[in-house]
Amino acid sequence: MNPRFRHRSRKKFWLAFPIGIGLAFLLVWFVQWLWNMLLPDILGVKSISYWQAFGILILSKILFGGFRCGGGKRHFGNKFNREMPQMTDDDKERFREEWRKRFGDRCKFGR
Repeated sequence: MNPRFRHRSRKKFWLAFPIGIGLAFLLVWFVQWLWNMLLPDILGVKSISYWQAFGILILSKILFGGFRCGGGKRHFGNKFNREMPQMTDDDKERFREEWRKRFGDRCKFGR
């Protein structure tokens, strides 16, 4: 690996890390602010603290965002979309069967 590239990569990380942390704190504050501005008047619930807003964000990620199969492996979809039209019908069916065998109902594969 090129040493200059490695240096730039570290530099970007140390720049992006505090920005990411700051954005996370800002997002939690925004959720707290929205909750405290809207929901006590609309639903009659209590105001929440900063850490309760943080917990609500984590809980909503778990319940509604989920932990999708494949995580951040976006390159698979691009390769798959390029190669799928070139596959024969038998190859496509073997792929679907292997997909069902490995992942079952966790990850649906449309026909």
